[in-house]
Amino acid sequence: MSSLEKAELPPVIRGFETINRFWDRRRDMPAAKILPGECYVSRSGEIIGTVLGSCIAACIRDKKIKVGGMNHFMLPVQNSDRAMERRSVVNAELCYGNWAMEFLINSILKQGGKKENLEVKIFGGGRVLANMTQMDIGQRNINFVTDYLAKEGLRVVSHDLGSNCPRKVLYFSDTGAVKMRRLRTASNDTVQQREKAYLDSMSQQPKSGDIELF
Repeated sequence: MSSLEKAELPPVIRGFETINRFWDRRRDMPAAKILPGECYVSRSGEIIGTVLGSCIAACIRDKKIKVGGMNHFMLPVQNSDRAMERRSVVNAELCYGNWAMEFLINSILKQGGKKENLEVKIFGGGRVLANMTQMDIGQRNINFVTDYLAKEGLRVVSHDLGSNCPRKVLYFSDTGAVKMRRLRTASNDTVQQREKAYLDSMSQQPKSGDIELF
């Protein structure tokens, strides 16, 4: 196989064309990077990566057909119908856990997955905004996602939640393997500043993935 053929990305599932995809030269396989308010599902076996602060990423796959994906949401729930008014599927409404979880699961089921075959791993929910007076956003996200999965009857097989540090997560969509690294933040407040800026932007008018947290 030539280097050109080797670096060719597999076909993308319709609806996920806007996600940043590339060839991971270190691991010699296709990869996708998602930001807050994004979700990606693959049927070809790809690395899906993101970096989390107080956000949550759910990594879900159908063990039988090996179709899997990851979401990245910032806040637990949006109850209004405003999200449905926006045409964009990825971003915007997917900043909220209730939309993000439903979208990820349904996307896998649309590819032939079955609920009874789903394997779930969840990460994030760190307390990176230590000076906030409101209830810890990370803990709210943890409470939401664990309650949501319990109500849906989906068992979590692996997780790394809470603490006071951000995380980098790499998910292998076909095998379900995860590589995770906790990141240091004691030396600077970049993570806190960026996450607070993103929260402030959401309280005004949601954007379409134009702010990268980390």
